[in-house]
Amino acid sequence: MFGFGRDLRRLFAQARDGGDRTWIELIGADLLEVEARGQATDAHRTGCREPVVTGLKASTLWREHARRTGRRASLARALSAASDADRAASTPDQHAEAAIESALCLMLQYEQRGGTDLLDQIDLILDGHEPGRSAPLAARLAVAHARLEALKARRNGEAAALLDASALMDSALHDVARRPDLAAEAAEVQLDRASLALEAGLLRGDTRLLDQAGRDLRALVASASPEYRPVTRARALSLCAAGLSALAAMAGDDAARTKAHELFDAAADAFTPDHSPMDWAAMELARAARDPNPDLNRLIEVEAVTAGEGLILGALARERRVAVEAQQAERDRNAAGLARMETRLRRRLTTGEPDDNPLDWAVDQINLAQVQLTRMRVTGRGEASHLGLVLVEAAATARELGAGLIADRADQLLAAVRQTFPSNPG
Repeated sequence: MFGFGRDLRRLFAQARDGGDRTWIELIGADLLEVEARGQATDAHRTGCREPVVTGLKASTLWREHARRTGRRASLARALSAASDADRAASTPDQHAEAAIESALCLMLQYEQRGGTDLLDQIDLILDGHEPGRSAPLAARLAVAHARLEALKARRNGEAAALLDASALMDSALHDVARRPDLAAEAAEVQLDRASLALEAGLLRGDTRLLDQAGRDLRALVASASPEYRPVTRARALSLCAAGLSALAAMAGDDAARTKAHELFDAAADAFTPDHSPMDWAAMELARAARDPNPDLNRLIEVEAVTAGEGLILGALARERRVAVEAQQAERDRNAAGLARMETRLRRRLTTGEPDDNPLDWAVDQINLAQVQLTRMRVTGRGEASHLGLVLVEAAATARELGAGLIADRADQLLAAVRQTFPSNPG
């Protein structure tokens, strides 16, 4: 889907040498890695005329590769390239450019893996940098600060904080939208602003906010050509689908619900594992969530794509796969299969994996509770008193790390425990 012909290749070659980075959307993850390595090599050449510019381009490419693939090593290379650029910088504006890039790398790290102190660290990196007379730099600094506030608002989880962050995004968009060289930044801000309004609308059950987010996203879809900006278009379509689905549920509108499913399928079909593995995995998980009988083999594929990198998405994939396995065992009344699952999960909690982190521990606890609860429903035997405390601790750990979706899953499972065993909820 993301291939391009001779005319696009010529435009790609021209754009690659300029400041606009929308061309990155046209290439797959493997070619993106090649481009990143090439820029990084050029930045380290003794005769490199613009080590700061070249180093920042390398960082941007490595960062996008990390975003698409989830690879920790690519994000480390992005941070290293930004640090090298900062060391080579000789003016305040160059130092500010390097700070912005470092901040964006750490924001991606937070989004992909969570963290307890990353947002404070980003604040320190951005603090004190002024753009001088550079209008593009001033716009990019405004965007970086707005994105940071958006991450803080999502950690806060309150609709008012989300709307405040959305207003800051709106102000930042005013600065970048007028500059053709910042088209990629403008599209990202539009997506962020709409997603914040969407989240606030869902929290408040506010159809006005949902409708406004939908209008903004439809405008972005209309402006994002599938030949030139396929990734932006697909992400906007997926958010459109989420907003329309919420509106349909509130209004009980079957036609709108059908349209939302069509939009979601169009977005999901746009992503492939070779072009953007993380986008593909996220869409497959969302597709499984709305399917009463998810394809277990597809979930195993998603887990394989996202495993081994300490990703929130990887933890979600593992949780979903275990939940679907448990559901299938419950339908089959397969108590022995559930017992084997429980044994494997206990072994994993005892031994762990080399790349495990606190988030993996939280998901392992959720998975074990899920299997134990299912086995108790199948056999009519078992003790549930310990499950409540385990799930409360798992939810707290996930929230502290910024993994709200995993914390929500722990809360949902805790509610199921209390419903199943009302006299002994834990």
